[in-house]
Amino acid sequence: MEKNKKVQSKLKIRKGDLVQVIAGDSKGKQGKVLEVLLKENRVVVEGANMVSRHTKPNAANPNGGIIKKEAPIHVSNLMVVDPKTGKPTRVGRQKNAEGKLVRIAKKSGEEIKQ
Repeated sequence: MEKNKKVQSKLKIRKGDLVQVIAGDSKGKQGKVLEVLLKENRVVVEGANMVSRHTKPNAANPNGGIIKKEAPIHVSNLMVVDPKTGKPTRVGRQKNAEGKLVRIAKKSGEEIKQ
């Protein structure tokens, strides 16, 4: 049996969720999740944590220059936005009427859909 094997944890944030940044330079910004990096526990959020990337001229960008793009943010600095109230909330899991496990907002009890 391998000793150094890490267990992959499940994140409460998924691609397409509306999230709010609760810590860091982009604090208070809301945006849609573009990408989830499960191994690094990081998430790319639309319009948050913008960084400047200096690029050389290439076929896609003949002039080169400085491009602004989103950098990954650690999942601990994000909270899902409650679909009912529009405020940040924790995420729980509950069985719905059909017996399927769904994510719910802890503040309102509303189901979180994508």
